[in-house]
Amino acid sequence: MPLEIDLDWRILATLLGYSTAVILASVLGGLLPEWIRLTHTRMQIMISFVGGVMLGIAVFHMIPHSLAALGSSHIDQVMWGVMLGMLATFFLLRSFHFHQHGPADFGILAEEQAADGLDLGQATENVVASEHGHEHEHGHDCGHAGHEARRGATRWMAVLLGLGLHTLMDGVALASGVVAEAGHMDHVLLPGLGIFLAVLLHKPLDAVSITSLMHPVTTPTKRMLVNIGFALMCPLGAFLFWGGASQLGGDWGTSLAGWGLAFSAGVFLCISLSDLLPEMEFHSHSRIQLTVALLLGIAAALAIGLAEGEHAHSHVPSGAGGSESHLHSPHDHSDHAH
Repeated sequence: MPLEIDLDWRILATLLGYSTAVILASVLGGLLPEWIRLTHTRMQIMISFVGGVMLGIAVFHMIPHSLAALGSSHIDQVMWGVMLGMLATFFLLRSFHFHQHGPADFGILAEEQAADGLDLGQATENVVASEHGHEHEHGHDCGHAGHEARRGATRWMAVLLGLGLHTLMDGVALASGVVAEAGHMDHVLLPGLGIFLAVLLHKPLDAVSITSLMHPVTTPTKRMLVNIGFALMCPLGAFLFWGGASQLGGDWGTSLAGWGLAFSAGVFLCISLSDLLPEMEFHSHSRIQLTVALLLGIAAALAIGLAEGEHAHSHVPSGAGGSESHLHSPHDHSDHAH
């Protein structure tokens, strides 16, 4: 019992540390449109690097961890989890069109305003003024700005909803990685380090997707409140998952962690490829830079694996939702129906 209590406290401390870092990164990312104007090429290079990290983490870390938690004979369950994660993310993307990484000057709203012949600065001035009840001499311009404001509000709220659900899944990935590795903390410097770094790098891009769409049609105070609320969604998902795994305990907790990792691997695969694949078609002018950034991201994921050590992939956690019954006992494949 003392060992389990100590393990629970170590998991809690790890999740609190990770959550604090993710919140800060997300909030700072959401503030980028307030401070700087990123060029399109630089943003795409960042996306390619982070996409490579997420792709590498999913393939080299999350799927092997899931197999370690569920047992190598349950590879079919692992792949079901991966497929469900990919499908869930695909339907989120299809429903909310939330994965639009880019600052306001090349976001969806800015592109449509440019097509309509509306200057972004003037649209912002008109919309903010209309929110404060100022009267304009040109009724047509006010009506157009009001229409843009309503259309812009609908877009950023849809993006917020889709990314909010996505970041809850990131929280599940974070907690499942920590729980899966918590049983051998003596051999691992920081459990779930690879997943944490992938989430940490990705959250600023998600936050800037929301605030860049909000920038032309909302006030700074409203953007800050939404930014902070969004940043808290990942820790919420992490602690909800950890609470469920702790309540189940034993083999059930281990299975939940394994399924969480498999599902999260599917989420990471779908998100990373939704970032990377369009770049191959639409950014041929920067293919060398983007390819190098992708390869560096994958190399970073491999380096994280070396830092974690072999124990991170070869043992099943004990306590706090774990046992060592899967990997060290022989399996009779004839008992499993495929």
